[in-house]
Amino acid sequence: MCGIAGWINLDKNSLNANAEPVLHSMCNAILHRGPDSEGIWTDDTVSLGMRRLSIIDLHTGDQPVYNCDKSVIVMMNGELYNYREVRSALEKSGHRFTTRSDTEILPHLYEEYGEGMLEHVNGMYAFSLWDTRQKKLIIARDRFGEKPLYYGVFDNKLIWGSEPKAILAHPAVTPELDLNALRHYVSFDYVPAPMSIYKGINKLPAAHVLTVESGEISVRRYWDLVWSSDQASGPQNAAETFDEKAVELEGLLSDAVRMRLVSDVPLGILLSGGIDSSTVAALAVRHATERVKTFSIGFEEDSFDESKYARRVAKHLGTEHHEQKLSAATAGDLIEDIGKWLDEPMADGSLIPTYMLARFVRDHVTVALGGDGGDELFAGYPMYYAHNVAAKYLAIPSFIRRGIIEPVVNALPVSTSNLSFDYKAKRFVRSAKNDLISRHHGWFGSFAIEQHDKVFTKDVLARSDADIYRGVRELVDASDAKNVIEKAQYADINYYLAEDILTKVDRAAMAVSLETRAPFLDPRIGQFAASIPVGYKLRGKEGKVILKEAMKRSLPADILDRPKKGFGIPIAEWLKGRLNPLLHDMLDPSRLRRQGIFDAEHAQRLIGEHESGKASHHKELWTLLVFELWHERFVGGRD
Repeated sequence: MCGIAGWINLDKNSLNANAEPVLHSMCNAILHRGPDSEGIWTDDTVSLGMRRLSIIDLHTGDQPVYNCDKSVIVMMNGELYNYREVRSALEKSGHRFTTRSDTEILPHLYEEYGEGMLEHVNGMYAFSLWDTRQKKLIIARDRFGEKPLYYGVFDNKLIWGSEPKAILAHPAVTPELDLNALRHYVSFDYVPAPMSIYKGINKLPAAHVLTVESGEISVRRYWDLVWSSDQASGPQNAAETFDEKAVELEGLLSDAVRMRLVSDVPLGILLSGGIDSSTVAALAVRHATERVKTFSIGFEEDSFDESKYARRVAKHLGTEHHEQKLSAATAGDLIEDIGKWLDEPMADGSLIPTYMLARFVRDHVTVALGGDGGDELFAGYPMYYAHNVAAKYLAIPSFIRRGIIEPVVNALPVSTSNLSFDYKAKRFVRSAKNDLISRHHGWFGSFAIEQHDKVFTKDVLARSDADIYRGVRELVDASDAKNVIEKAQYADINYYLAEDILTKVDRAAMAVSLETRAPFLDPRIGQFAASIPVGYKLRGKEGKVILKEAMKRSLPADILDRPKKGFGIPIAEWLKGRLNPLLHDMLDPSRLRRQGIFDAEHAQRLIGEHESGKASHHKELWTLLVFELWHERFVGGRD
């Protein structure tokens, strides 16, 4: 696990001068991603840098790595889980290796297969490869986007880095707010690829490769899911086939966990007590050669606390379990810490407990496996079922919906409990009438698109694009996903999973130099999930049906059957209490008016209604607060 950075001159007549100090500065900006060592390589055209967190081959695994004649140079962030098998095959073809590092297979794979090398790796990665003979640069990001990669063209240079702060460390780059990205952020709660919050800096989307030859930049997708054409529950022998598929899934998951247990440093499991993390823990116990360590955090507020389920699973599996409690006071301190390193705003409230868990875990181990990806691949979110409910809801005459149902729902008493009934019901009726994409993201995100006219100043509205869902629609329309559920899954895999969940985990873990691994995101499991009938994943309102069947012999029934509960925090209450002074400070009307981005009066209205209990605007206020913390730290008055 590492961080990478670098640049290439797009003008062949422009030569690198004084490159090493700049490259050192870029690498130092991401020191937290790799505190163990630094690697740099430069020539007249390219500068490659990285920071290393030693996980595999602790003694000879520094980067850069090369092919035999050193004509191909690679820097990588991530882990390649099948490197031993690939290395063995390459050695039989005549390739010779000088380290035991997983990264070293990349330049040899490139020699053997060119850009087709990506078909042969199973892992999480973002890497840069420079071919000195062909004068060709290749930058790639893994299939699901576990590892981030940003890039932009400044001063006729393509500059890249694992985090924006690495790019911002280059003297050619000045941070500037992208208003179109901001419009996306307030509705998605994150900035979706290929945009970033900074004007001129892009994200390389998951499963994409960027190449530079003769000064020309091209970006293409190199891998995608192929969805099942069978939209029914299955063939006539559905029960037998379902059972067979469940056995197949267990085998795939078992092997994915086995591969991700390879480490030369201490390793543990992030255990929430949900089915996904519990699955990973159970399979880790099956393959581990020593007692497995599991880690969880709890909350003082009961409706958000899942620690008892984690303890239940840990006891059942016999793991060495570690637990820590989170309080409002601790969270308030963490929020200000996060504002110092989160170089792109993210309004996912679970970033705080994720960061706290990572910090806690890092005191014990250097690598941790988690259950990310299970909800998206196996239809675990309640929103998938809600699309089927929305179809029935929309069949009700509109005068009944608008005249009776919606007023009753909107008048429900406000609760600040986790995913309370009134919260879900109000969100449902707010977005049910919209098309699939805007409805789905309306249920997930903070500000509905129709609220943009109120939250932003007229100047921002005039200088930005309101069509924030165009990219998602185009992506989904180009896929072979046929029904509503698969289309929603595909959107989530490419957007919510890649740019929220995995980015959140990467940033929180890397802030404390912890490597995280996600067995569910093995490409074999991803394709398996896409290829099976929808009914194997979602049956009525029950999601992850086939996963529960696959794990019924390994996990307690009460863990398999418990309802989905997100890794949330009591933001609604905290904004009235411990975080209230910070909220008023960052959303002070005079401050917002000077900034000229958000409508100051509307922000005050949201605060007043939330504090009085008239409405719960915690998601909206949290989204604004996180942005302001980011803006003050990374842009300030320069936009």
